[in-house]
Amino acid sequence: MNSFIFSFSMKKFLFKIVPYFTVILIVFAILGSYADGNTDDDYMHFAVEKPQNIILGDSRGAQAVVPSVLKEKLGVPFDNFSLNIVYSPYGQIYLKALKRKLDPDTKNGIFILTVSPWNLSLNHIVKKKEDFPEEKSPLKNMYFYNMSPNYEYLLKNYSQSWFKIYTEREEVGRSNTFLHKDGWMEVLVDMNKDTVAARTALKTKEYTAMMENYSISSERMKALNDIISYLKDKGTVYLVRIPTSENLTDIESEKFPEFNDLMNDVSTKHQVKYYNFANQYNEFEYTDGNHMYRESGKIFTARIADSVRADRKN
Repeated sequence: MNSFIFSFSMKKFLFKIVPYFTVILIVFAILGSYADGNTDDDYMHFAVEKPQNIILGDSRGAQAVVPSVLKEKLGVPFDNFSLNIVYSPYGQIYLKALKRKLDPDTKNGIFILTVSPWNLSLNHIVKKKEDFPEEKSPLKNMYFYNMSPNYEYLLKNYSQSWFKIYTEREEVGRSNTFLHKDGWMEVLVDMNKDTVAARTALKTKEYTAMMENYSISSERMKALNDIISYLKDKGTVYLVRIPTSENLTDIESEKFPEFNDLMNDVSTKHQVKYYNFANQYNEFEYTDGNHMYRESGKIFTARIADSVRADRKN
């Protein structure tokens, strides 16, 4: 008798709360539908159609390679699937994510892999693969890469209030770091000469401190080779080294004098082109010495496109 009363009471309770939960779910579904390039720096990578032409790399590539410029000059749409040095250094997690991101029907794609000593290196304190920084990347926990809205991403990787998604949506005004649908990270910052100099000095200090603890990683080099092998069956691969300010270029030359030889070896091994623009550092503007300013990025991307177009004509 008591169990019957308990069962009846529980059903009555559930019947009462179900409408409340339904309303809550509807509210969150509506709020999530407003997720866009303002939501965070990564969401849009998981909320667009699967591309056939792709750009890989870290935050240097995310800001310096502009897909719309490539599309204009090469006649095909591109997706910039570059995140940052923590989330998307070359590794097995990035390779697995790429396989989920890329359109499986790709046959004649153009793939631009931006390389630097940093996205192919590893901190000496890392001894186990589970301690690699990208283990905390959304690339590790995401399955769906072409859902819009992508509730999987929001549930797993968005830690702020979902009301913020609505109040800070693109319609209200673009944020200082706006992720376009094609994956380009457009950064709006004060480009006053003194302000840029201060940011560059800080970034130089950070990279100088990193010099002692990082070296080229055999695991990352293997992953780069694996990614090239995977993509070569689906189109043409190009390796691209992006310029940085003179300060950071000098740091990289001192710490990684072998880097260009390594990239040339990879280029020869896979018979792909390596475009090294590092020595053109004085021809571009940078927001902090490390990342190219958006207007310079468009000029730089045009140079990549011209190199690719010349290669494809040959």
